[in-house]
This record gives sequence, C-alpha cells and structure tokens, in this order.
Amino acid sequence: MRNFDLAPLYRATVGFDQIADLMDRVFASDLPQPTYPPYNIEKTAENAYRISIAVAGFAADDLTVEVKENALVVAARKADEAEETRSYLHRGIATRAFERRFTLADHVRVTEASHADGMLHIDLVREIPEVLKPRRIQIASVASRAQDKDLVDAKAVN
Repeated sequence: MRNFDLAPLYRATVGFDQIADLMDRVFASDLPQPTYPPYNIEKTAENAYRISIAVAGFAADDLTVEVKENALVVAARKADEAEETRSYLHRGIATRAFERRFTLADHVRVTEASHADGMLHIDLVREIPEVLKPRRIQIASVASRAQDKDLVDAKAVN
C-alpha cells in the first residue's frame, strides 16, 4: 500500500480542498474498483461530455439514472423472469444488477440519457455561471486615484 502526503497540496492551493479530499479518498481506498459494466467517457465538445455504458441484456425500463449530491448514479435491476423455462448451454451475457457512481464536478449538468443497441448514453454539459467566469480587472495608477479623490472632495466642499 502506498501512502502519499497531500499536505503540500493543501498549502499550495486555495479553494481546491475538494480535489485534495477526492485524492485522499482514492488513495485510501484499498477496495478493488468494480469493472462491471464497462463504460467510456468521451469529450464531445469544449464543455460537453458523454458517458457510454454497455448494458447488454437490459431494457430501458430496467435502468435508472439519477443525480444525487454531485454524483451521477446509474443502476440496473433486471425484472424477475421465469428462469426455469430457459436452459442455457453457455451464459456469457451478464444481466446482474449493478450500481455505478460517477462524481460530477461543480456546474456539470446531465442533459440527456438515451438507450440504443445495448448502450446507455448519458450526455453532460459544464455550464459555468457568469459570476465565476474569468474577468479582467482594470488597474488604476496611484496618481490617478489621488486626482480622483481630490476631485470628489472638491465637489463635496462646494
């Protein structure tokens, strides 16, 4: 097991404590990560992403997609069928229940989910509010600030 000290990261950054906490959780987790079902995450545009999950054997009614507390939760539970009537010689398509969680960054919103050809596609968009977008700050010189102060004071006296 590896131990990483993330204290320098906490000292060198301001406001990124959530990222450091996430890294702490990843490094502290000794449990193997689930590999079922397989999935892809692709970037479709500058602020758009798509998660594609292989859900062979599941109908759209068997799947649920929810957003809870900055986490995307995809779950599937196969409806009870009469398994006694079927006799398999080989069963390679897994239709076991699963729950897969994806942690969403701030301002990421799920826009659409679609199911086609055994794949569940979930489209995401990052929408940064105007308040949080970078903006340029005008830099005033000390001399111009002093002149402005004198003008304001002169106007107030007269």
